[in-house]
Amino acid sequence: MKISRLYINCKNLVKQQKFYKEILGLEIYNVSSNSFEVQVGYSALRFQEAVDFTPYHIAFHIPDKEEERALEWLKNRVEVLKYDGLEIVDFKGWNAKSLYFYDADKNILEFISRRKFNGESSKIFSEKSILGISEIGLATNDIQEKFKFLNKNVGLEIFDGDFEKFCAIGDDEGLLISINSTLKTWFPTGDAAYNSAFEIQLEHKEKEYLLQYTGEKLKLINPMPSNYSA
Repeated sequence: MKISRLYINCKNLVKQQKFYKEILGLEIYNVSSNSFEVQVGYSALRFQEAVDFTPYHIAFHIPDKEEERALEWLKNRVEVLKYDGLEIVDFKGWNAKSLYFYDADKNILEFISRRKFNGESSKIFSEKSILGISEIGLATNDIQEKFKFLNKNVGLEIFDGDFEKFCAIGDDEGLLISINSTLKTWFPTGDAAYNSAFEIQLEHKEKEYLLQYTGEKLKLINPMPSNYSA
């Protein structure tokens, strides 16, 4: 499952634009009075100003075995969030390592290095090393309902977890991290998980899909509007 585009809400538009441009060094485009987009590798991340904003969890792919270089790069720019005193978290069951930090809206951002999703490594880590969006958090009161929708309409399968508290849906290339917002908080900080709304364009088995999550229901938008093409 490849995440081509992700549209999320934003509380501090000016601060967020400055963060992604000046702190992370990413390309900003399509700037308007209430929105802007960021090019993150092969993915586009769009921020739309909203009065009802609640934070998100978003992960970005980085190349295989680049987590140490990514850590040093990040520590010159932001405070790295720790888990049990660790700056790099080893997910042995996923064959991946991750590090976490906040953006200007207190969204929990993650760099994840997956051994089964190889990107070309280099001796220097930079913003150009970020490969694309890997995950978006989907907090809900009913994980099973969301999985059944995604399985029926897109063909996605369970990557890890179950329907009680946590279920990663998709594959190594891209995941929807569905958690029960009444029972679980976001890793690694313990921040409250809000049912934050988003839109996502993804590719799966050579087909493209546009999904809208309202914070309550998932909806498949079909046919896909032409202005959503990457």
